[in-house]
Amino acid sequence: MTIRARIAPVADTVLPGFAFVAMLAALACVFLYVPNERMQGAVQRIFYFHVNAAWSAFFGFGLAALASALFLWRTDATYDRLARAAVEVGMLFCTMVLCTGPIWARPIWGTWWTWDPRLTMTVILWTIYAVYLVLRAMGEDDPQIARYAAVLAIVGVLDVPLIMVSVRLWRGMHPSVISAPAGQGGIQDARMIVALVVTLVAFTSLFLWLVWRRFEALRLEDELRALEDDVDALGGRATVGGATAPRPASPGVGAGAGRAATTRRRRPLALTTSAAGARA
Repeated sequence: MTIRARIAPVADTVLPGFAFVAMLAALACVFLYVPNERMQGAVQRIFYFHVNAAWSAFFGFGLAALASALFLWRTDATYDRLARAAVEVGMLFCTMVLCTGPIWARPIWGTWWTWDPRLTMTVILWTIYAVYLVLRAMGEDDPQIARYAAVLAIVGVLDVPLIMVSVRLWRGMHPSVISAPAGQGGIQDARMIVALVVTLVAFTSLFLWLVWRRFEALRLEDELRALEDDVDALGGRATVGGATAPRPASPGVGAGAGRAATTRRRRPLALTTSAAGARA
């Protein structure tokens, strides 16, 4: 039994339900359970979404870097699909970070945006993986492009630890939220810790479920293209009553157009040494 076969029952049945319940619990904690922060008031509640969105983005880019390294080492398309799924979902959460940050900053800093070191490096991180997605879109089925993208995913993740320590390395407006003193955005109440842990579990489970669904979609796309190639390998001919006859063209499509459509059809990413490896 493959690793995917072991994971699928849990990922398809248990994980979505768990993520849903955890997210409901997180919302209840944030809006009904935790007290207001003394200095920032109710607006500080966005902290629980902002921080955990950042965690999910960092987790996604780290997972993508690991999968990309395995892809370059083993040349297995399974790892490439995992890396791509992790980047796409990580970008979703990274965008959430860049949206919730200004909403939090406006009433606290008096401005929507400032080129604080942490904010600037987060924008750089977002840009790196946006380039990754553009690269994949331009050469989705090109093995060489896949390798370039894998290298970019590995290089890009080096920005994550710099973001995490930027508050201590460079002077900026962004606070060190979790370790800050009371009255400066730090965690002051045990209920805040509970809410932070619950939202962390909720965001992580949601992230894992989204990555799994995207990974499965990419796997099915590759299998569909492989089946299309098997049909193309037959020369576009069908067997009727023991005799071989040309396959009928689609309505309204001439022979020349049919050949052009076949030529334009995307090819699967042939990176594994066996078909079984590609569909693992």
